[in-house]
Amino acid sequence: MCANSTRGRRAVERRSILKGLGGAGLAALAGCIGTGDAPGSGDGGGDGGGGGNSSAGGEMAKRIEAWGWDVAAKSLGITASAYEKEADATVDVKQIGRSDMKDKYKSRLLSGSGAPAVAMMESVDAAAWVATGGLRDIGGWIEEAGLRDAFVSGKWEPLTKEGKTYALPWDIGPVGTFYRNDVLEQHGVDVSNVETWDQFIEEGKKLPDGQYMLNLPSNDYDGLWRMQYRQLGGQPFTEDGKVNLDNETSVRVARNLKRIHDSGIADDKASWSSAWFSAFKSGSIAALNAGAWMEGTLRAELPGTSGKWRVMKPPAFEAGGSRATNWGGSNLVIADQVEEAAARRGWDYMKFSLGTKEMQLAMYEEYGIFPALKAAYEADQFDRKNEFFGGQRSGRLFAEIARKIEPYRFTTATPEVTKAINAHFGSMMGGTLSPEEAVAKAAKQVADRTGRELA
Repeated sequence: MCANSTRGRRAVERRSILKGLGGAGLAALAGCIGTGDAPGSGDGGGDGGGGGNSSAGGEMAKRIEAWGWDVAAKSLGITASAYEKEADATVDVKQIGRSDMKDKYKSRLLSGSGAPAVAMMESVDAAAWVATGGLRDIGGWIEEAGLRDAFVSGKWEPLTKEGKTYALPWDIGPVGTFYRNDVLEQHGVDVSNVETWDQFIEEGKKLPDGQYMLNLPSNDYDGLWRMQYRQLGGQPFTEDGKVNLDNETSVRVARNLKRIHDSGIADDKASWSSAWFSAFKSGSIAALNAGAWMEGTLRAELPGTSGKWRVMKPPAFEAGGSRATNWGGSNLVIADQVEEAAARRGWDYMKFSLGTKEMQLAMYEEYGIFPALKAAYEADQFDRKNEFFGGQRSGRLFAEIARKIEPYRFTTATPEVTKAINAHFGSMMGGTLSPEEAVAKAAKQVADRTGRELA
């Protein structure tokens, strides 16, 4: 799920939650992974009760709580419903606002009490949450379940530290360039054969005044930079933690963003603002780059545009160059403070929810949450025609991108990168800094504020 994915797609109706799965499918699913039953009475009311054996060989609580926000929480409702039928246990899913949940959960980690058995965690927060010392190392359970190689390799980097693993991957955000096909056709713009940014910009120049090809929001320069830097294999920090922003790859991205800005094809509306949505609704901005999760947002916010959209791989920097990168993504964690029986139940629920393609596909179909589990990509759902994209098989396109995404290193200093890039790239767009100067100043600011060395 994206950091900005704050809007649901449809109301949760449990009757529709398990459509396509069927009882037999669930029974088979229960037989292949997770759902360690908890026979016996248990107390049914908290983290410490219950009995039964997990694959890890210990007792499990009868009832646990799981925290998430927006469509993530609703998706957990899908898997909780299925899990409860199979495991004779209760998973209380608590939906909390994104910012409130992050603040509340982190305070629970720091205080050492009050955390739920399971919680969602964005990959961008992983380093900061691990640094609290409050997350449980679940690496042993992941290995025992044989799940290490089941997920796309690019997911593990921010979840692992010093040989320990603190989360199970959930979703990823393979980036696509979403565009209004009706608008581009109206103005004679053809992106069907576009492969590079040069070609994309030239096509955008065909649009009349007041009609923009793209948007470069000043509040999200960091997101655009990160997307393209990762596409080129860039890492913001070295393995030993040095600030790695001032290099030719980073400058290359800065030059590209400046070039898009100066070409006149881009508007500058604040992302996720009302004006931003209105521009995509009217088509005055014809395209945007975002993770696969954007489909759910567009579908929910702009239902009247269904059938008018298409999606393509993001442009490369040169012919034959990489067109794979990522934007967003979440995971599930267990706090170290959680009692053993609840932790075992939490893990059993986590591997049921995220470690099986049936559950991952149920969440993908209902809310567009794109799985990090590779086995899901082989499902027929990814080859179905998508009416929102005019019958395009968008799922297969994203699955192809997903397999080629490079790993990316988030650290506790990542928030400083966000601030520095947005500040100095703003000056770059205004013409007071060159791309080289903007990148150098951003790197120095991060180093100064975090006490880290420059690479």
